Amino acid sequence: MTTPQTPSLIQGVRRYRAGAGGFLTWWKESLLSWIPLRWRVIFGLARNRLLLSQVGEEMRVQVQDADGLHQIALLPLPLDSMQLETVLSERTGKLPRWLLLPAGSALQRRLLLPAAAADRLRDVVRFEVDRQTPFDADHARFDARIIGRRADGQLDVELVAMPRAGFESALTGLGSLAGSLAGVDASEAGGAPLGVNLLPEDRRSRGYDPRLAWKWALAGVAGIALVAALWQILDNRRASADAFAAQVETRATQARSVAAQRQRLVDIVEGAAFLDQARAARPTTIEVLDELTRRLPANTYLEKVGMEGDRLTVIGYSPEASALVGRLEGSKLWRAPALSGALQPDPRTRLDRFTLVADLTSAAPTAPATGAAHGAGNY
Repeated sequence: MTTPQTPSLIQGVRRYRAGAGGFLTWWKESLLSWIPLRWRVIFGLARNRLLLSQVGEEMRVQVQDADGLHQIALLPLPLDSMQLETVLSERTGKLPRWLLLPAGSALQRRLLLPAAAADRLRDVVRFEVDRQTPFDADHARFDARIIGRRADGQLDVELVAMPRAGFESALTGLGSLAGSLAGVDASEAGGAPLGVNLLPEDRRSRGYDPRLAWKWALAGVAGIALVAALWQILDNRRASADAFAAQVETRATQARSVAAQRQRLVDIVEGAAFLDQARAARPTTIEVLDELTRRLPANTYLEKVGMEGDRLTVIGYSPEASALVGRLEGSKLWRAPALSGALQPDPRTRLDRFTLVADLTSAAPTAPATGAAHGAGNY
């Protein structure tokens, strides 16, 4: 089933195939068709214009809008600007002014051009003026319009041209109003404008552009939006940098904490290793007691055995205390045994109380006893 939009879509596809410029023009016109006419007039989006056309000894004043041509007045010639302003309203007075030439005053020739000519149509048809008209391009005023596009992408173009002398004669009839013209168009046989502009680019009056204020406003809004966007990007970058710095500081704090804990662990391990080495460098308490048990006679009693650092102290009672030094010599666990202080007789036990001292050796035992208690002890 064919929808009403199908021809428009087909036209859009053809314009897309013809080039991006044609497609964008069709897309713009399609979007504008959805905007109410009154809004298009207010915002300057409608192509309304004021047409001046000579009819005998009078000047016809018309307004062309989306609904067609609307006659405003017939003014006698010669026409001056004050006389024209009296019949124009405030809104129509701001419309671009065009001179509309009568039908038959300009030559019309049909041309077939490639689609690539659409973007530079006026420059392309300039080379066709000499072949299609009896006068050359330098002595003519000409323009071209696209009538249609064929399925193969080629353009149906109409060349509109007239001699410069006749063109200037038509402008002379406007007097001072000729300098305010935005363009010069020609009429079809039915009186409707062709939609061309024969007026040279350098002689066109820009006049009042109702879209200029909106252009400046949109440019200002775009500038403010750009500044706001850049500021937001900068603020986001700053926030990201602050968050990254905080994250780095947190990680650095964690790293310092981990490093401190690691250092403490290393210190503990090294301390434990040092203690193990220190303990391994001297005989254990069990080994010392075992060695004393084997070397001391059975009638000797020990009151205290002390190991402080490398110093061995043995306190006890024995009937042969003076001979104990000789018994303790030659041991691998200590060296230089000697009595410390004088012997003290004990009247109760009738034994001599002695104190022996010796230096523990640093050689580690070859086969330490399993489950032996390490460290200094007092008995």
